[in-house]
Amino acid sequence: MTRIGRGHLNARDVNLRREVRELTRRSQRSRDYGNPYISISDDLLRAEDLDRAAAKSQGIHRRMGQGPDPIVDKRHYILKSATHGYTAVVKDNIVTAELPTTCASRILEGLQPVSQPSTITDRLNRAGVRVLAKTNMDEFGMGSHSMNSAYGAVTNGRGFKALSVGGSSGGSALAVAAKLAHVGIGTDTGGSIRLPAAYMSVLGFKPSYGMISRKGVIPYANSLDTVGIIARSAEDIRLTFDILRTPDENDPTCLTSSSWTRVQEAKNRRRVAVLGSQYVVVGTDQVKEAETGPHRHSDWKNLRSQLVAQREFTRRIGVPLEYNIAEMHPLVRWAWTATLSYLESVGCEIVPISLPSTRHALSSYYVLAPAEASSNLAKYDGVRYGAVRQSPSDDVGGTLYSKHRSDNLGPEVKRRILLGTYSLSAGAMDNYFIQAQKIRRMVQQDFDDVFRMPNPLKQDTEVKIHGVDFIIVPTAPSPPPRLRYLQRSTPVENYMNDVFTVPASLAGLPSMSVPAPRHPDHPWRPEVAVGMQIIGQYGDDYSVMYLAQNFMTNFHPLTNMKRVQSHKILKQSTNTSYMSDSLD
Repeated sequence: MTRIGRGHLNARDVNLRREVRELTRRSQRSRDYGNPYISISDDLLRAEDLDRAAAKSQGIHRRMGQGPDPIVDKRHYILKSATHGYTAVVKDNIVTAELPTTCASRILEGLQPVSQPSTITDRLNRAGVRVLAKTNMDEFGMGSHSMNSAYGAVTNGRGFKALSVGGSSGGSALAVAAKLAHVGIGTDTGGSIRLPAAYMSVLGFKPSYGMISRKGVIPYANSLDTVGIIARSAEDIRLTFDILRTPDENDPTCLTSSSWTRVQEAKNRRRVAVLGSQYVVVGTDQVKEAETGPHRHSDWKNLRSQLVAQREFTRRIGVPLEYNIAEMHPLVRWAWTATLSYLESVGCEIVPISLPSTRHALSSYYVLAPAEASSNLAKYDGVRYGAVRQSPSDDVGGTLYSKHRSDNLGPEVKRRILLGTYSLSAGAMDNYFIQAQKIRRMVQQDFDDVFRMPNPLKQDTEVKIHGVDFIIVPTAPSPPPRLRYLQRSTPVENYMNDVFTVPASLAGLPSMSVPAPRHPDHPWRPEVAVGMQIIGQYGDDYSVMYLAQNFMTNFHPLTNMKRVQSHKILKQSTNTSYMSDSLD
């Protein structure tokens, strides 16, 4: 199921030492890059140790890449994964053993639960990935622009021209875009991975709900929270997903082995319906016979032709009419049209579809998510953990911790707690919370009605031969806004940025944001960054990544895109002192 410990099969042609040296030459002050970090590991401060580790990992990759031989076989398991030696940054709501976990809130300042590290960081460590820092975010994940942090806003650029980095995983997206790490790990509740990815011109993947364990993730809304991945290439996302996806008995919402079997059965049913007689299931014994048997050349040629035939079928792309809203920015609308035209030119079939309930999805989300948050955040009282209370009680005979919460929680968190508490009250439960749950089920059913692959979580569902394989929509209705405009906006206006990402979250579907095509009259700059979103049926995560890697990342040279407005690097002068130099 995972790629951990596969030896030479994981080897990659990488230059880790050069990339790590470029990283360690830079300033380690978070403010020099737009404030992406809350805390950094000792590894990042010990440049020589990090350089030696990168050189060692690079050497292992190259030795293992030479293939199996008597010498290499003895070191088969030295290469822990395909991302061995890579660097990662982790959102500050994911528990790590070495660094504090604050959720960007003063109420959890200094919290470091050493005995309960997250499954995610444990898997990264076992795979040989080095976690360099905990990234800044909206407090408890509540926000769309990473401005609601107790440690300062995360920005792309400075001053009058500063742009939003998206939220709430804006710190992870900024760190990856600025090449401060290979991979960023975050969480996605209503678009918190995909929106920052779109604004920072990187790739952001939200898996199907339950694909990655949430053990050790401080919750915002349990039924919506999903661990996601941000990277500069679809391949890095796929390889990281291979490491992180695994059943976890410590997380009751994580898929079990039997659920994985049902997902695979649903995929096979779609393949049989689409491919008919071309479909073939190949066992490992057949592959071994084709590779080593007496007629191995002809057998492998026949087998390969059968497997290739399975991949060469027309993919149907759905275009929901309800997403073509009047408020969409002209550049976003042009990029959407250009993406669909390109997919049609490479053999995909474009199909108009209707998702009527999605127009109510945003309203449903902002009832359900605050309701769950008001319950989850009730435990932060200053009695058990987090920041120490400054007074024993509010007043004589008063409540114990309301002043502590008022002093240490930010305005957006308090706003959503009040909203959620009200929607769960006896007088409002039926009119708000129950109605929002009904809308959520309607949104899920709308998606099931248009996808060709049946939902593996539902019984007795049939393959819809005329359904679609993917849905392509914009990630956000506009390019990244200036911070000065956001500071004058109302909370409701800021919530509208999630209008295209929330439906997939409510339905628990896999979704990936990729940089959209560039307009011929507008050179690609951070101010005009546009993201395009791929949505698949539940459990069809690898198909979403396949489409992104092979078709949707051909619009830009991903290695040298201009993603950030400026960053700083340290150069060593002749007198061994350091000076900063601003680069574009």
